[in-house]
Amino acid sequence: MQSIEIASSLDKIAEVESMIDSVCEELSLNEDSYGNVLIAVTEAVNNAIVHGNHSLPEKRVVVSVEQNEKKVVFTVHDEGEGFDFENLPDPTAPENLEKLNGRGIFLMKSLSDGVEFDESGSKVSITFAMNNG
Repeated sequence: MQSIEIASSLDKIAEVESMIDSVCEELSLNEDSYGNVLIAVTEAVNNAIVHGNHSLPEKRVVVSVEQNEKKVVFTVHDEGEGFDFENLPDPTAPENLEKLNGRGIFLMKSLSDGVEFDESGSKVSITFAMNNG
């Protein structure tokens, strides 16, 4: 399992992108799959920094990745109090279309094969199935 820990600052997302690059290269993911992983995982990290840790640089975000021949799972864990992930507004509802935020989790779910929250929402696991031919 690979893992990195970053300060809660948006300029640290580049370190996560570098980790994603190396994992996707190692797994020989095609461009579409790579794009999905990159967007979904960086969205989770962005949420952890901004919403979970309130952009407080002394708080940390840990990103880890586990893989086997069937799937790769990225886990993002912040030091926040979590949130009610069971009752999220639908970003595709007409009243929410103009809002600037609220699409991150929708994107994560749309681009991955599974999104699971635990520890009250301060930890999210994003699963991508491996399509080996």
